[in-house]
Amino acid sequence: MSQTRPSEFIPPPECPVFEPSWEEFANPFSFINKIRPIAENSGICKIRPPQGWQPPFACDVDRLHFTPRIQRLNELEAQTRVRLNFLDQIAKFWELQGCTLKIPHVERKILDLYQLYTLVKDEGGFESVCKERRWTKISLKMGFAPGKAIGSHLRAHYERILYPYHLFQAGANLMVGVKMESDEICVDKPNLRRRMGSYKNSGKKEFILFVLVYLFAEVTQFLWTSQVEQYMCLACGGGGEEDRLLLCDGCDDSYHTFCLIPPLHDVPKGDWRCPKCLAQECGKPQVAFGFEQAPRDYTLQSFGDMADSFKSDYFNMPVHMVPTELVEKEFWRLVSTIEEDVTVEYGADIASKDFGSGFPVKNGSYTVTPEEEHYLTCGWNLNNMPVMEASVLTHVTADICGMKLPWLYVGMCFSSFCWHIEDHWSYSINYLHWGEPKTWYGAPGHAAEQLEAVMMKLAPELFESQPDLLHQLVTIMNPNVLMAHGVPIFRTNQCAGEFVITFPRSYHSGFNQGFNFAEAVNFCTLDWMPLGRQCIDHYRSLNRYCVFSHDEMVCHMVSKADGLDLELASAVQKDMLVMIEKESQLRERGYKLVSIYSRFVDYDVLPDEERQCAKCRTTCYLSAVTCPCSPGKLVCLHHAQDLCSCPVGNCTLNYKFTLPELSSMLTVVTLRAESYDDWTTHVREMLEAKHDQKKDLDEFRSRIAESERKMFPDSELLHHLRLVTQEAEKSAAVAQQLLNGKRQTRYRSGGGKCQNQLSVEELRSFVTQLYNQPCQIRQAPLLKELLEQVVDFQHCCEQTLVQDLVDSATLQAMLDRGSGFDVELPELSMLRERLQQTRWVEAVQEACDQPASLTLDCMRRLIDQGVGLAPHPCVEKSMARLQELLTICEHWEEKADNLLKDRPRPSLETLELAVQEVENIPAYLSNYLLLKDSVSGAKDWLKEAVALQHGGRVPVLAMLSDLVTRARTIPVWLEPVARLENLVWEVETWKENAAKTFLLRNSSYSLLEVLCPRCEVGMGPQRSRSKKVKDLSQHNRKSPVKLECLTDVERALSDSKDSASAMATLSEVRVKELDGFSILRTSNDNKFHPSQDCSSLRVCLCHRAPSGPMLQCELCHDLYHSGCVPTPKDPLTGWPWLCSVCCRSEKPPLDKVLPLLAALQRIRVRLPEGDALRFVIERTVRWQNRVQQLFATWRLSNLQNWSLQPHGTVNKLNLNTSDAVKVLYWFLQEIFLAPRKEPAICGDKNTKRRLEKEVSEAPVRDKVKKPKKKKPKTMKEKSRDGRNSASPQQTALETSCSDDSEDEFARCAFQLCQKPEGNAVNWVQCDGRCNQWFHQICVGLSAEQAEKEDYICANCFSNDSD
Repeated sequence: MSQTRPSEFIPPPECPVFEPSWEEFANPFSFINKIRPIAENSGICKIRPPQGWQPPFACDVDRLHFTPRIQRLNELEAQTRVRLNFLDQIAKFWELQGCTLKIPHVERKILDLYQLYTLVKDEGGFESVCKERRWTKISLKMGFAPGKAIGSHLRAHYERILYPYHLFQAGANLMVGVKMESDEICVDKPNLRRRMGSYKNSGKKEFILFVLVYLFAEVTQFLWTSQVEQYMCLACGGGGEEDRLLLCDGCDDSYHTFCLIPPLHDVPKGDWRCPKCLAQECGKPQVAFGFEQAPRDYTLQSFGDMADSFKSDYFNMPVHMVPTELVEKEFWRLVSTIEEDVTVEYGADIASKDFGSGFPVKNGSYTVTPEEEHYLTCGWNLNNMPVMEASVLTHVTADICGMKLPWLYVGMCFSSFCWHIEDHWSYSINYLHWGEPKTWYGAPGHAAEQLEAVMMKLAPELFESQPDLLHQLVTIMNPNVLMAHGVPIFRTNQCAGEFVITFPRSYHSGFNQGFNFAEAVNFCTLDWMPLGRQCIDHYRSLNRYCVFSHDEMVCHMVSKADGLDLELASAVQKDMLVMIEKESQLRERGYKLVSIYSRFVDYDVLPDEERQCAKCRTTCYLSAVTCPCSPGKLVCLHHAQDLCSCPVGNCTLNYKFTLPELSSMLTVVTLRAESYDDWTTHVREMLEAKHDQKKDLDEFRSRIAESERKMFPDSELLHHLRLVTQEAEKSAAVAQQLLNGKRQTRYRSGGGKCQNQLSVEELRSFVTQLYNQPCQIRQAPLLKELLEQVVDFQHCCEQTLVQDLVDSATLQAMLDRGSGFDVELPELSMLRERLQQTRWVEAVQEACDQPASLTLDCMRRLIDQGVGLAPHPCVEKSMARLQELLTICEHWEEKADNLLKDRPRPSLETLELAVQEVENIPAYLSNYLLLKDSVSGAKDWLKEAVALQHGGRVPVLAMLSDLVTRARTIPVWLEPVARLENLVWEVETWKENAAKTFLLRNSSYSLLEVLCPRCEVGMGPQRSRSKKVKDLSQHNRKSPVKLECLTDVERALSDSKDSASAMATLSEVRVKELDGFSILRTSNDNKFHPSQDCSSLRVCLCHRAPSGPMLQCELCHDLYHSGCVPTPKDPLTGWPWLCSVCCRSEKPPLDKVLPLLAALQRIRVRLPEGDALRFVIERTVRWQNRVQQLFATWRLSNLQNWSLQPHGTVNKLNLNTSDAVKVLYWFLQEIFLAPRKEPAICGDKNTKRRLEKEVSEAPVRDKVKKPKKKKPKTMKEKSRDGRNSASPQQTALETSCSDDSEDEFARCAFQLCQKPEGNAVNWVQCDGRCNQWFHQICVGLSAEQAEKEDYICANCFSNDSD
């Protein structure tokens, strides 16, 4: 039957790829056993070693040389090879007929003769197709387009080329007999293709054909005895028409061209063979297909150069840039076509023992470094893997190349390895050391027979000539074709540094992507042993050689039973049971066939080729049958009757072990494996137990502990037991956590769910899983009860959620209950949602019940919270009510804010009306409250303004200013405000006019300071200011008012009820002023006592000693240098000279001051400055009255006798205040004082000279020596110094009576002296101009500060500042 060829290759699915960790990679067999359940389903798998595992390349490259195999790609594929064989047969047939075959073209394509031949054959033959006119159908099947009369062309080509061959195959052309001679051999002609090897086979068809020819030739020779004609046609017997008579070039027989079947129209131009010779030549068996050896020997480098050159030339690009997918598709295209003939070479099956392995080995030619030594003993070293303890092959004594010793493979692009399975169905492992990838295809072991059947079906001609074709490694078939017939195929690309493992009986094939170097070896594990014995039976059926004796290997393992691993001993024991049972059956049958003669033969000493069965070629070990007639020949017990033709009684049974010996060997290995077998039996029973027969989890743990205690092998069963136990323990732990509700990943505080919580269905499945565990888990019933509680909780949630909003406490209780289950419940989120809704509705209701705290922000916050809630009727209802309330409140808040900010300000009636409208809104409105407070404040202000206006008292400025200030803060239009502001403005204007009248230019004094009596005589402005601040702070503490500073006076004046009380206050201050000036005068006068040394005095603003002309203040009696202060313009006028401290203001005439008082009275506002001005005017008037009285008591004649020039005459009636002061001052000087030319000269003539002398010497002293710092002294020291420094001469103005008076020296110059007691009171002297003494405690100094720092009193400090 014709098979459609695939147009383009489709890659099969990828095989599993494993990447073991370092821990898994440490034991190769354990890892392979671990991945075997997965990997064996694909037949092959790939393993990537951990990163960093890279063994050195240890092969001796210089010594490595090899002869590769030649591979013609289109001969590899089975179906393509069948086509080529067919074309060879057709070509040979026509060549023997003297014609050259020329394959025709149809529709510009080469005609596929094989397909045409098979299609016609499938349709019933040439006659049937012609009769039923099915040539068009055949053309369609061959892929030609319909409607072009292709069928007639195909018929003509078939009739001309294939039909004669068909008749020849059917024997229809043999119409004449030919005598067959054993020595008659036709001359061989060149074949179209070269073959390698030989194979003999005779088909039944050719045998029958030759017999018929022989008989026909004998009859013909008997009938034709006439020798009249030299050449006669063997078909018709006539010798006529010699021009049409053909002479065979092989046997010289003659045939007419028209007697042949089919007849020839022309005489062939070349050599022609008769039907007899043609049948003999074409009936020769085909030569077995195989690979030829290349004509030259390669080194690794020369082969690599050739391989790279071939690939780069073929693809016309650098080798490393050719995609693997392109190479793969091109490979399968080349092997499937007969038009292209591509030949490659493959260095395969190179023995590693000759040139060294690619892996380092002990005592090898490659010297490893200390870092590479671990590769010598590594299990993944292919030299170690077959002989490791876990590999069964280690018990095979012979070193088998390719199985126990690695083979090397040097590949090039397109070089391939064909479909095959490993010898003895063993495992294989391949490692690609370096180079380009190797593409693999594999089929699982369970599909081996299916793959064989498909290949036999699709290429039966090949298997007829070579039944063991798949064992020859010379045939491949497209994986797509195999997959189309249901064979599972998997692929992979093996890169450098990767392993590929094939599993038992797994067919695999592949090709190389380019130049590379690989190494492969076989190994066998315990699970292979039953397959290994099955493979021996399979080899016996194919008459195939065995690589080693399986029975011999088992017996060698039994001989070392004491040292076998328990798992291996168990496997050997099972395999030996099968072996002994089969051997017993064979010997029992053999004893019935042969004589009783038997003998012992040590087959261990015989080589394998001397103990092979002559029939099935199996290597005999336990027993064999021999016969004396055939020395050196033996057969196995399976073929005892096929040894020779002698009677069976003459044969002898040769044995290695007797059956009792085999039984004893079995006993030994059984004892070794018995404990392990019992353990495995119990474990399997435990794992397979059902329901009530299940064991407890502790029983599983005890079995694992037993295996560790008895050091059982790490078998798959133990691994499974551990997995089951671990799974059960995990399930029990999870179940316990679910029961306890204490999972570590819980977020119950946040109301969220656990990250790994189970759903109800998962919990139900988990409970089912607990009951499906191979062991009993005590938490299972409890967890089942938990599941029932969860289901009941879900039912309660459903009933609760269908109701309207339930109170939050009930919902919270249900939520707490559900959260305690540690199960993912959808109802919990619904409960949380309903709880949020309920709490929000309750919060809204609570807020509405407390309007005082229901602010706009609160309403907005509640609305924002409600917007994120799921919809619910109650929520929507509360939301609507809250929205409405918020809208109303925002409207009134905005309206109130506008009313508060409106300009001009709204009336009080408008605001009261707005307040009345907002009173009924149940919410807290801040602007409404401000509006309400504004209305209340406006009413209060109006009451105060009315009371102030209609009261009997004159308002005070401070009260008016306070009212105006308060009115400005009230956002209400108040009618009296304008009048009050005008009144305040008038007062301020009056104060400005008064200040212009009394204050000096650039004066630092205020108007009140100038007009009020001085209550701080002797204190500078800085002292006054600090005192003022201090008194203000004391006033803020509501301390009792004391008239100690200007602030106290101002406060007392402001608080006074009427002018009379204000005048009394000012009178009191006036008394203090007089006392202060009296004390100050006395102090200043004492400094200038004639007996004192004037050089030590410090006077004037410069704080230096008196010198030159000095001026004395008439008020404080202090001295000043004439150059330091402004001198009077006309000293002879007699006008009193005042210092800058005492002269604080201008002296305006009274007629300029009285209008100010009158203006203030018209304003009708009391202020401290006005009271002070009234007091000044009253004092002035009183003083003026007294002066007039004084002048009235004196006789005018006496006054007129005194020379008043240049002052003029005093007129009592016309004197103003200024003139009166001048006259009075001159009058007093003339009466009480001696005449003087200069004002205030200190001391007598001697004193004056002394002062002048000291003044002249003072600059010299100042240059020579600086003044020393005055140290603080106690009271006793000060008194003692004062007495010692006192001069016997005293001034007339000195009021002290005794120079030894201690009270005078104990007086502190500080006005507010605290009068400390005791003799150890500390003193400090001023370092300024006054040189006065002060108590340290009075001026706030410590002894340390007085010692280290200069002290300047307040008077000196203020004078310096001025």
